[in-house]
Amino acid sequence: MSSCTPETATIDEHGTSVPTPSGPGRHPVVTALALSAGTAALVGAEFIPAGVLPGMAEDLAVSEGRAGLTVAATALAGALTAPTIASILPRADRRVVLLSLLGLAIVSNLVVAVAPTLAVVLAARVLLGVAIAGFWSFALSVGVHVTGRAALVSTTVALGTSTATIIGVPVSSVLGDVIGWRAVFLVISALTLVAGGVLWRLLPPVPAQPGAGIAMMRVVLGNRRLVVGVVVIFAAAFANFTAYPYIRVAIEAIDASVVSVLLLAWGLGGLLGNLAGGALSRWLRWAATAGPVIMACALVLLGTTEQTAVLAIAVVLWGVGFNMVPVTTQLWVSAIEPRRVESAVALQVTAFQVAIMSGAVVGGLLVDHQGPSAAMLLGAGVGSAAAIGFASIAVRPRAA
Repeated sequence: MSSCTPETATIDEHGTSVPTPSGPGRHPVVTALALSAGTAALVGAEFIPAGVLPGMAEDLAVSEGRAGLTVAATALAGALTAPTIASILPRADRRVVLLSLLGLAIVSNLVVAVAPTLAVVLAARVLLGVAIAGFWSFALSVGVHVTGRAALVSTTVALGTSTATIIGVPVSSVLGDVIGWRAVFLVISALTLVAGGVLWRLLPPVPAQPGAGIAMMRVVLGNRRLVVGVVVIFAAAFANFTAYPYIRVAIEAIDASVVSVLLLAWGLGGLLGNLAGGALSRWLRWAATAGPVIMACALVLLGTTEQTAVLAIAVVLWGVGFNMVPVTTQLWVSAIEPRRVESAVALQVTAFQVAIMSGAVVGGLLVDHQGPSAAMLLGAGVGSAAAIGFASIAVRPRAA
């Protein structure tokens, strides 16, 4: 049982929250890390195809561009789920919802592990998309309800995303070469089960926000500043995901001997980016701008170089730049709609998932017809536009 009495905490324009008491015996950092573990398991599964793409494509007898649609299918389901799940479950205990979503992800990964065709893989990945979008939509509000510390929760949940890039891409790439891509999905199923056990043990029951559902989403959609910001968030995410599913292909085109090392470097850069995003959240407008700027510069380098040293610098900077985006944008939407965090974050998640879906499709077409450099350069251009967008929008909370 939880003694957390507030329904949610408010978040100001600096990305900090009005304190909310923690559940008895639960340290805020431990709770936030438990949510981070769930995020890591889900996002790790989402991006496994980027690490095992050549083997998956060969086994399923499709092109690498078509195999990249396994990322797009997940994102499509996520885009449809994020803005609607609170309406479907307006009163459900958020602890139960989060645990159920992790269970759904386990089912998805097990089906992918035995799927005979690309069509079956895509169908299973739809289930994963539902799990990811729902988990992301509720994780911040759940974490803030229990801990009262928005910047901590946002940073650690996004830290799970960066950790997942280490699990989902470089480690899966190595494991896929050793044990096969299907076995990698069995491994992530086991990790997801462990993450669910941790959350089951540590999270108290968490009630839904008052008024959660269609009415709250309708009010949030009336916030023009938020809606414009969500479009900019889409651009920042699209810039990344036009290129990211094909990162292994891009590295191999320059120096195949450093694939595993540079995939790991991307993830480590991502950890740094997450921490930087949280540390700079006091200057939220400019922190949100910095991520796309760094990412765009990195993608230009990656799309134009043939030198391994420059390639390495570009990959690390890419990891830093993009992984500032989930932290800063989650705080950004929460700062603008501090009393409707669930719905505001749901729109952020929707923007990400639509961007992942459309980016993977557009990137796949470019990779198949023009090569990976074209995908990198398109990402750089859209990332630059996103940076201009964030710099142009003042972060002011909506009046209650």
